[in-house]
Amino acid sequence: MAQELIKVALIGNPNTGKTSVFNHLTGLHQQVGNYPGITVEKKIGVCKLSEEVKATIIDLPGTYSLNASSIDENVVIELLLNKKDENFPDVVVVVTEVENLKRNLLLFTQIKDLELPTLLVINMSDRMQLKGIELNIPLLEKELKTSIALVSSRKNIGIEKLKDLILNYKHLSTEPCLNASVIDVEYFDKLRRAFPNQLLYKLWLVITQDVNFLNLERKELQSSFTKSHADLRRLQQKETIKRYQFINDTLKIGQKIDSSKATDIRAKLDRILTHKVLGYLIFFAILFGIFQSIFEWSKIPMDFIDSSFANLSSYAKTYLPSGEFTNLISEGIIPGIGGILIFIPQIVFLFLFISVLEESGYMSRVVFLMDKIMRRFGLSGKSVVPLISGTACAIPAIMGARNIENWKERLITILVTPFITCSARLPVYAIIIALIIPNEKLYGFMSLQGLTLMILYLLGFGMAILSAYILNKILKIKSKSYFVVEMPSYKIPMFKNVSINVLEKTKSFVFGAGKIILAISIILWFLGSHGPGKDFKNARQIVTEKAGNELNQANIDNQVSEYKLEHSYIGIIGKSIEPVIKPLGYDWKIGIAVVSSFAAREVFVGTLATIYSVGNHSNEEATIKEQMKNEVREDGKPVFNFATGISLLLFYAFAMQCASTLAIVKKETNSWKWPLIQLVFMSGFAYLVALMAFQFLK
Repeated sequence: MAQELIKVALIGNPNTGKTSVFNHLTGLHQQVGNYPGITVEKKIGVCKLSEEVKATIIDLPGTYSLNASSIDENVVIELLLNKKDENFPDVVVVVTEVENLKRNLLLFTQIKDLELPTLLVINMSDRMQLKGIELNIPLLEKELKTSIALVSSRKNIGIEKLKDLILNYKHLSTEPCLNASVIDVEYFDKLRRAFPNQLLYKLWLVITQDVNFLNLERKELQSSFTKSHADLRRLQQKETIKRYQFINDTLKIGQKIDSSKATDIRAKLDRILTHKVLGYLIFFAILFGIFQSIFEWSKIPMDFIDSSFANLSSYAKTYLPSGEFTNLISEGIIPGIGGILIFIPQIVFLFLFISVLEESGYMSRVVFLMDKIMRRFGLSGKSVVPLISGTACAIPAIMGARNIENWKERLITILVTPFITCSARLPVYAIIIALIIPNEKLYGFMSLQGLTLMILYLLGFGMAILSAYILNKILKIKSKSYFVVEMPSYKIPMFKNVSINVLEKTKSFVFGAGKIILAISIILWFLGSHGPGKDFKNARQIVTEKAGNELNQANIDNQVSEYKLEHSYIGIIGKSIEPVIKPLGYDWKIGIAVVSSFAAREVFVGTLATIYSVGNHSNEEATIKEQMKNEVREDGKPVFNFATGISLLLFYAFAMQCASTLAIVKKETNSWKWPLIQLVFMSGFAYLVALMAFQFLK
């Protein structure tokens, strides 16, 4: 028997706990994707309301009102206006929070004017006593013409009532809270007479907003009821004032706040965490602790994964029937996937720390703290969020720059964000640092490897800031800027929210990179296991004749593997590019890894794992780290010495090696000009810095 499906739109201001409510309703039954035709991320989850009824819940981008100023906010308006959209809601759930109810209700009253069944969720009810707040829920329900769910997503209170209200959404009133058309009675009367079958507030939104609303002839509407930009802004301001008058009158009788009963320490914490000196020291100390922990805590699970994949490859080679398919599995697929999965512990810890900082409310203080510094370099405090989220991935970070209204600041943020060390660089950094930096502690507590990793992150951030400063001087784009940031209350991070966020981000990284890794590993295995001409086919005969009686059988097998690899397709490609990369300290094998990692940086380690597995049969159980450590040049010196290692670290710190990032920059700037400038400048600069580093250190 088919279940009934209710479509729910979850809407609210940023920092109201909307995502927490979404996580409580849907749990792990979530899908993350993009809206058709644009790169704004959307989350859709499934919630079971009863045995017969399920709800699909779409978590819409945070917005302060239906007067959109960014692409994210346009998404909300377009969904609410377009009944043809497959996600058009049966019921809208507006999430507010108890401490900022006045501001949050502006959005609620606008949505009510669209005459959609609308529920009001007042979140963070557990903070009412802390803040000395009392609410008269029955009175608020009467004045706002809706049903209210008083919830605490932190303590899982009120979620069942919310589910019950969604289940019975057909009983909700669709009557607006107030008559907004009184802001210009004559104008709205004409509008009503011209389009008698259309909802008045929908017409108003189509006139004032840049939305793709297909049910009306937009040109006809705007040509008949056109007003100057200044007049429209004036009417929007009058509308906002009218709504806040209604909200103030409602809260005067429905909400009581006795500050004498409040027991809040937020102001004291803010004075410390946003202090002009102490604030920066605390932020630096937190970053230092994060990068020390990433290396210290992840060492044991990383070693376990590394050795497990080495053993798995050896097991496959030993027990599966010999042949091409077994070679593909043991030399291509297993080492390639192992080359990325080994870094899951470090990626998990990185996302864990970022999620905790965001959940606690500290990240907003960092934005506020950094605003004055950022402005000197042509950025705003809002640029900090994309730059910090760039430590996870540049793609959503660049998309996050949409919240920056100033086009010049937004463009500069987009262009410099790829300098920030993303999680895709982490595998390269981790393996190279482990090879060239001793696992020792400075002063008994400071890990040299963790300190090196932190320096690389700071180097990327510093280069982003320096590039922003240069771009701010070069780009002649006139624009006005203003900065508004909300300081949410401090909260103890919720385990459920943090774990879901870490799981989703890690899964996205693993599966996103995994597809590329698997495809490239198979291609590289084929190119490394096959070759043209007699040199490849007669490798054993040639090696045996050259060696004579000098080598035993095991050494001959190893020499044959190396000789075949060198004369394979991949060897020929590598040798052809070696003159270009040799001044950087790289051999042809590293060159292949560098070129293949232009698809995605994390491919670098998997590529070397595959190449070394194909080229070395003498020690199949060697881990990736051991294989790289034991690799030597023709003169017997290690390939991955200090000079080459530093050269590689600097190259990956600055190079634009992510095709997906280039594609997203093209999408966001609507031009190939900017991504091409990024590619040429970043890669050229990376080559130059790596060259100087190797030549100086060798």
